Amino acid sequence: METIGTRPLGKTGINTTIVGLGGEGVLRTFGKTGPAKTVISEAVSQGIRYFDSARAYAGSEGYYGSYWPYNKEARNRIFQTSKSASRDYEGAMADLRTTLRTMGVDHLDLWQIHDVRTREDILDIEGPGGALEAFLEAKDQGLIKHIGVTGHHDPAILSYCVDNWPVDTVLLPVNPVEGALGGFLTQTLPIAVEKGIGVIGMKVLGASNYIYEELGATPELLMRYALSQNVSLIIVGCSSPAEVQTLARMGRGFKPMSAEEQEKVVKVFKPFSKQLAYYRGTF
Repeated sequence: METIGTRPLGKTGINTTIVGLGGEGVLRTFGKTGPAKTVISEAVSQGIRYFDSARAYAGSEGYYGSYWPYNKEARNRIFQTSKSASRDYEGAMADLRTTLRTMGVDHLDLWQIHDVRTREDILDIEGPGGALEAFLEAKDQGLIKHIGVTGHHDPAILSYCVDNWPVDTVLLPVNPVEGALGGFLTQTLPIAVEKGIGVIGMKVLGASNYIYEELGATPELLMRYALSQNVSLIIVGCSSPAEVQTLARMGRGFKPMSAEEQEKVVKVFKPFSKQLAYYRGTF
């Protein structure tokens, strides 16, 4: 089997697969341990090495906890992430303890400050007793290897975090809607690249809302568009082994889009871009 392509994850020293298993899909459910384990297992078998999760993602961490303790060799080969949306030190540390216990792991490869939306979030996180203190302490203690930040609400807010916080990665939306609107791709992403911060693309399919087969907007095209941006990798949530196989196939056979091809894709979405940016809060 051809291996999935890899790219450097910023300055972390890690080369990760250009596609990762997102935390949506079957992983963001409760009571579906069997199907979730099948998706995780398929991702491992396909050679995907980046696995996404969050404290807020329903039963996601528990699904991983039903897999990694019984597949320790596989766990040692992959890059496991999770997130905390707590804004204070105590809450974040409690989240991390719960995450490690629930996942059945002794450390995270990447722990991310989750969904930063407002100036108030920033002040709480970076202020005295804020969550950022917990992230830095956890890294010093070896409970996590890298620190990240995520956001999809306001490009200016996320840009501040990338420019001012000691983060190794940023998770942001990468899709043709963002290509039309600007902000995350034209402001936040260049700051991250200049600082050597790994960029992870999310909202690639827009929770499947961007799939318009009759207009040629297939999952494959949307993933190819996202991978053609200056990102380290993209993550996509999957609900079946077949979807994992499609994701892995894109990672193996990826060919960058030309600027002209990208413009054509963006043109399809541009008239409806504000309505389709459902995850933003700035319109």
